[in-house]
Amino acid sequence: MSEIIAGRNPVREALRAGRPINKIVIAKGANTGPMGEIAKLAREASIPIQTLERSRLDKLAATTTHQGVIAYAAAKEYVEVEDILKLARSKGEDPFIVMLDEINDPHNLGAILRTVDAAGAHGVIIPQRRSVALTATVAKASAGAVEYVPVARVTNLDQTLRMLKEEGLWVVGADMEGSEVFWQANLTGPLLLVIGGEGKGLGRLIRERCDLLVRLPMAGRVGSLNASVAAALLIYEVVRQRG
Repeated sequence: MSEIIAGRNPVREALRAGRPINKIVIAKGANTGPMGEIAKLAREASIPIQTLERSRLDKLAATTTHQGVIAYAAAKEYVEVEDILKLARSKGEDPFIVMLDEINDPHNLGAILRTVDAAGAHGVIIPQRRSVALTATVAKASAGAVEYVPVARVTNLDQTLRMLKEEGLWVVGADMEGSEVFWQANLTGPLLLVIGGEGKGLGRLIRERCDLLVRLPMAGRVGSLNASVAAALLIYEVVRQRG
């Protein structure tokens, strides 16, 4: 199935049907009539809207007639954060959730989803903006794990993090300046593991919200690990400690 939905009626009906959409792209100046309804439906569903020159849409849509609007469909439907908590409770397990702070490489996200599935973590949280979504490339990189790992896409990571703290989760962030080496930290119990984006790590506010920052020791000349590799090491340390 194509990742791109092009044209006013197809996009409008996809929105009306509640199909999971990552982003809507509208041509500049095309914001009246049916396009106004599309924009309204997108805003009601908290779907990001981007405005581009019509010539850019021509390239994005390739041979498809776009009529000034394109929708990028998600490879899988997103869930709510509460659904991930319910899944853990239904299994009688302490929640183990991975939050990703602005991961932009689809191959990294796919690899993380694959690890989350293999390790038996309960789900992943990603931000709605400044982050890769569940695209076809992510699905391919996950080697099928996207079908089994619940992914929540939220508008505000900080608000979500605080809500999970209130639910009793201990928040551990991966940071080069972390106070403890990751295998020495206590990673048992209800846990939210936060992994930062490529090249920049955790955002300042998210870093400050963490209950504990852990580091991966780096003995070589490279300053950091690939985000998906770092995530895999931390996720499996949680598995080891849970025994």
